[in-house]
Amino acid sequence: MLSRPKPGESEADLLHFQNQFLAARASPAVKIVKKADKRKGEEGNTDAERPPLQDSKDVVMLDDFPDTLPALTPAPPKKSKSANVRFEDEDPEERLETHDRHITAVFSKIIERDTSAVAVTMPVPTGDPFPRAFHRSEIKSEVKVSSGRKSIFAQKMAARRTAEKAAAAPSAAECVRVGSAAGDALQGSAGEVPLPGFRDDKAGDVLTSQRPCLITGEGLGSQKSEQEAEAIHRENLEKLRSMSEEEILQEQEKLLAQLDPGLVAFLKSRRGGKEGQKKELKMNWSRPEESVESLPAARHGVGSAPRVQESALGEPVKKEENREVEITDDNLPVKPKKEWIHMDNVEFEKLEWMKDLPAPRQKKTKEGMQARFSLKGELIPADADLPTHLGLHHHGEEAERAGYSLQELFHLSRSQVIQQRTLALQVLGRIVQKAKAGEFASSLKGSIVHLLLDAGFLFLLRFSLDDAVDNVMAAAASALRALLVSLDDEKYLDWTFSWYQGMAMFPFVPNNEEEEEEEEEELNGTEKSQDKKLKDANKPDPDVARYDVVKGLLKTRIQHRLRYILEVVQPVPTVVLDILHILTHIARHSSEACSQLLDCPRLIETIVREFLPTQWDTQVAEPGCLLTSLHGVPCATAMKFIRVLASGGRNAAARLLNQFGMKSRLSRFIAEDPQDLLLPREEAIRLSTEAFRLWAVAAGYGQACDLYRDLYPVLVRILQSLPDLLSTCHGKSPVMELSVQRAVAVVTLLTHVTQTAGYAVELQAKLNSNSSEDGEQIPPPPVAWNQVSGLQPFLETSLKKFLQEISHTETWHTLQPLTTTYVIYLGVYYSACSQQPSVNPVDCLEELERLTSEVLQPLLSQPAIHSMWDLLRPCSALCNPLSCSPAPESVSSIASLSCTGGKPPLSLVGSKSPFPFLTALLFLINSITHIHKGLTCKYSSVLGSSGLKDYLHQSWQTGPPSVTPSSAWILRHEYHLQYFVLALARRTAATCPDDAQHASLHHSVAMALLSRLLPGSEHLAYEVLLDLAFNPEFLPEGKVGGPEAADFSDILHLGTSAKLAQPGSAAACFPKATRGALLRESYQSLPSIRSCYLSHFVRLQPTLARSQASYRGQNYLIQSLLLPEVRGPILPSDWPFFPLISLYNKVTNAETRGAVLNSLPLDLVDTVTWNLQWVLLLETWRAKTLQSIPAAAKLARLMCVFLTGSDLFLEAPIHRYTAALLSVYCQPKALDSLNLDAPVPGLASFHDLYISLLEQFEGVSFGDPLFGAFVLLPLQKRFSVHLRLALFGEHTSILQALGVPLQQFPVPLERYTSPPEDNLNLLRLYFRTLVTGALRHTWCPVLYVVAVAHVNSFIFSQDSTTKEMDAARKSMLRKTWLLVDESLKNHLLHYRLLNAESPLGFDLYEQLPPIRLKYLQMVTQKENQESSPALVS
Repeated sequence: MLSRPKPGESEADLLHFQNQFLAARASPAVKIVKKADKRKGEEGNTDAERPPLQDSKDVVMLDDFPDTLPALTPAPPKKSKSANVRFEDEDPEERLETHDRHITAVFSKIIERDTSAVAVTMPVPTGDPFPRAFHRSEIKSEVKVSSGRKSIFAQKMAARRTAEKAAAAPSAAECVRVGSAAGDALQGSAGEVPLPGFRDDKAGDVLTSQRPCLITGEGLGSQKSEQEAEAIHRENLEKLRSMSEEEILQEQEKLLAQLDPGLVAFLKSRRGGKEGQKKELKMNWSRPEESVESLPAARHGVGSAPRVQESALGEPVKKEENREVEITDDNLPVKPKKEWIHMDNVEFEKLEWMKDLPAPRQKKTKEGMQARFSLKGELIPADADLPTHLGLHHHGEEAERAGYSLQELFHLSRSQVIQQRTLALQVLGRIVQKAKAGEFASSLKGSIVHLLLDAGFLFLLRFSLDDAVDNVMAAAASALRALLVSLDDEKYLDWTFSWYQGMAMFPFVPNNEEEEEEEEEELNGTEKSQDKKLKDANKPDPDVARYDVVKGLLKTRIQHRLRYILEVVQPVPTVVLDILHILTHIARHSSEACSQLLDCPRLIETIVREFLPTQWDTQVAEPGCLLTSLHGVPCATAMKFIRVLASGGRNAAARLLNQFGMKSRLSRFIAEDPQDLLLPREEAIRLSTEAFRLWAVAAGYGQACDLYRDLYPVLVRILQSLPDLLSTCHGKSPVMELSVQRAVAVVTLLTHVTQTAGYAVELQAKLNSNSSEDGEQIPPPPVAWNQVSGLQPFLETSLKKFLQEISHTETWHTLQPLTTTYVIYLGVYYSACSQQPSVNPVDCLEELERLTSEVLQPLLSQPAIHSMWDLLRPCSALCNPLSCSPAPESVSSIASLSCTGGKPPLSLVGSKSPFPFLTALLFLINSITHIHKGLTCKYSSVLGSSGLKDYLHQSWQTGPPSVTPSSAWILRHEYHLQYFVLALARRTAATCPDDAQHASLHHSVAMALLSRLLPGSEHLAYEVLLDLAFNPEFLPEGKVGGPEAADFSDILHLGTSAKLAQPGSAAACFPKATRGALLRESYQSLPSIRSCYLSHFVRLQPTLARSQASYRGQNYLIQSLLLPEVRGPILPSDWPFFPLISLYNKVTNAETRGAVLNSLPLDLVDTVTWNLQWVLLLETWRAKTLQSIPAAAKLARLMCVFLTGSDLFLEAPIHRYTAALLSVYCQPKALDSLNLDAPVPGLASFHDLYISLLEQFEGVSFGDPLFGAFVLLPLQKRFSVHLRLALFGEHTSILQALGVPLQQFPVPLERYTSPPEDNLNLLRLYFRTLVTGALRHTWCPVLYVVAVAHVNSFIFSQDSTTKEMDAARKSMLRKTWLLVDESLKNHLLHYRLLNAESPLGFDLYEQLPPIRLKYLQMVTQKENQESSPALVS
């Protein structure tokens, strides 16, 4: 027996097994039996002698074709369910042939069609050189295609078949059986049966019809389908002829009840269409004479269907026809014709857009409509009827309205068509620009810019910048510039650049960033900054952009994309300018943004190389030359960007000057006069101006001063030419304004170079002292004092000439910026000159006297100067808060100065503003009086100006201004003027006491200024605290009878009927002092008070040092010209309470850590005393300066006296001053303004503070009446009931120690008893404490009176109320009647009215009034009748 093959055996083994099997001649294990093929009718036989397959089959090998058929679809071939079925007699060869997948099998099975019987038609000979062209219009003339879309060839073949059938059987008709005789009856009834109302000729025509009405019979699928349809149609006609009219109607009703009405209407419309095609009947609606074949009869049923009036089928069909007729009744501007291909089935809903638009509808409701904009970004009125050729109607919604909505523009911006994307971005950019200009403020609700940002407009622009198409990039850059940049803001920033401290600016950081968490408050500034950067880095870009757009853009690495566009794409000049404006705005954001721009690879190099070249094509200066590219041409906007970038920090300026070669560019553009620069005239002046400003910024850091020696001749030449501006400034022109701005930049540069040279000797001395322990040694600047002192005569001479033009309004307005910088230069020059060892002090003083007598005193007497003082109030931002309010379209995430559209002339930065010149003049006067104090009296007349006094009086009485980016930069300049006025007043009071008038006014201004000064002005705040706020000269009330007046007021109760008694003390008896004595003592302690406050402002020391370097002109110490971020004023509005708050926080933090402070050091007692003295002085003599602090905040701060330590309030001075302040805060006006339910600034919850006060009173009060008065003060009836519930519900033990005498309590009891109490829980607590004896008159007389009054009012109240309240008051009355304590019972039942003179505090009825007595008897008798009375307490 042969073995089976095993795994691992090779092919040679298999061949060996085969040879063995053949040699053995053994029979196979399987026998193949072939059955007969039933399809061929052959008997099955086994032909063992049949030759092999390869010998009997002709195999064709094709080298260029694959072995298998290519797959037509990616899906796998379907498998037949019978694929595995095998028949026993099946021939293997047949099976192989069936499943042969080789491509040769396909070619071997090709069978050609037999064409022997087909007639061959020869072309018809014509006389034309070419055969006549076939026109598709011939198809419709030959045959009307019923339905479906067919090609021209198919239509031609159908026409030929129709012609052949017409020739063979002209009476044949297309008909098909629906399924039964009933269906045939429906066909006949729908269009063939003579129903009532039909004409006789119509009936005869229908019954003899030989054509089908609905279906052609093509769906039968056989070649004899047409003959079958004819036979069926004849049977239907015979059946209908054999039926009577009544039988037909009965069958019709049955069908109508069974079939869908929509199907019936469809059949009717089809029949109507056929009728119209055959007979061309007249339709019901008027239409031009056209072929009915072009109408959509098969779809809309508007053919010549008969009018059915009486039958049941007629009404719905008629309504359907009328409805369809109404749709097609509107005339189309273009009529479909039969020659048009594929217009055999007209779809009117698709052609509806071709109709004329209806007139815009007048919306009569008050609801707003969707805003639509033109392609210019203008708002289109809702009722505007604009022509369609303007291209404003290409939208789906509200098709009759012109313009595009924001949603449609957003959709268009994502189009695949480049032109559509570009157009959408351009329109959106124009909309934003007009919205920021305020053009839509009165027409639209809400903010468009805010809506766009919420919709993702920012990132749409960012993605569009990444587009590869230049036009899309250009449109995105323009829209982004419109969103971020305000050219008017930049204009006014350039205008104020040369003002006093004008180079320093606030960063464009939005002030709505998320607040830091509470646990981060202990971190220092560096740790906070690092932690904040880490948080921003982990946030998604949209989250960051939601509160800061610029920071969000920087996270998307926009600077890299802008660099690529400038360097590689090299767009047109407008796009370049847009990008430079965007980069300038980003650089104004913060020092971090400047660092990121500097660190961007090749960004600064590209801008310097391409837009600030030292050599360029001279053709750009030719008149009429149109620049096609800014690359390779100097650009003033690029120079401005470099200047703003240098303002970001000292290191940034040094890198720009040295690493990026800006020092050589400065020399190139400054050394040559603008007229000689090969550039357009105005552009050359702007470029030169920006170059001088950049140099001034660098000189503000003490850098680039070596250029001063190289360019000294150029500067002298420019200074010599400045007086010539007088002869050319009479005619106002853009070139003249630019020339003045250039001259202003030159003088500003000289001012900072002079400041830098003024400290050269000091720095050299420090360097020579070799005091390495003092820190890093700063090298002296490369410019000395003797190199800059020679320019002063030029400038002073020009100033004298310009001041002579002050009476000429037009000339003065043109030259005022230049004159302002002259005055600032002189102030800086003389301040530095007085500190130079090489300058003779006597000569300096004589020069100041000469300047005063020859220049300044004549100037101050000029009428024009008096007019300027009068203009202070109209132009003030403090007196006119709306002048610096945010723009209507301002968003919190984009910092803006709200200057779009320009500022009014009578505003602080307007063209007629006196602030810049008067600030510079006061700065010069203060510099002179600081050096030469003997000249102070000569300038005292300034303080007597009526315009200045009126302005100061109005400015400090206005409320605190809102600090926003649009107001901070304006207010900063106004505060400079106020500070110089106060500084002059201080010197006048010190040197000329007789001339020191209006001291109270100046002190009020100083107090208001302290709570308003913004970050960066810490030096001014320190100077005001040091010399003005606590200066006895500015508190004349302390010397002229102020304390006596206070005592007299208390005695006579002037202006009030309140009791001014002060609570006593639980400590050892000490004599009570009057308020006048306390004020006198406080006035004498002003030096100590000043030292106390200055010591508590040590936290401002780091920022104070930076601010002092800026205001003192120590350029070598200035790190950045960007001021700190504005989050609010430097000092809080409640800064007079700061020492007390600081002490309370220190004690609270110590107790939180577990330490217990049983006693406090003596200096802390003095600190609290000085704090209370200062607050008492202000509340008495400067009460209006504290009006910005809510009364609740004052009370909360004063409560810190009792919450600090355990016995601090028992100290005699603290107790006296606290009692004096309590009497002030308990005056009627103060009590009326007290609101404890509103949020208190600086306090999370007043309720929590009061709970702490109750707990402190329980522990350490010793029954002190003063402490008790503070506990009782918040329990007034108009305040929250939770405060009273906390006392009577959780802290009832306090009632035994709350023994404030009625005569010492400063608050009228009517504020506690009126109106009557309506809280049932509190009333029950009142009653319970009275009945149980927890509240007694001897322990707590005030609350005893309050509780008795409310309970009496409640139990005798007969007002209609709820059942619960009625039952409670009756129950309480019964319990009162049954009280054992006759005294309490008498008080509760016989209470009449409050009486402060009575020992009890109230009066009693001798007998109950009849009404009350009757009510009492009714309640008590009812109780007796129901049950025996029982007292339950």
